[in-house]
Amino acid sequence: MSQAATLPVSAAPVVPVRELVPWAIFAGVILLALLYLVGMDQGATSVFSGSMVHEFVHDGRHLLGFPCH
Repeated sequence: MSQAATLPVSAAPVVPVRELVPWAIFAGVILLALLYLVGMDQGATSVFSGSMVHEFVHDGRHLLGFPCH
């Protein structure tokens, strides 16, 4: 009665690097776009006119250490 039941051990799936590269590029582009919107909008290279984007991400700018005043 002291025989313990053994559970099967499952290995983690192996994902080839070739399949990860497109997703890494996509995530990098999205992150760079967000960094632009939060950090560099409303400057000399601003894509959007007005202050709507600036006011929308204002607190995020301060949280990430970007000066805006």
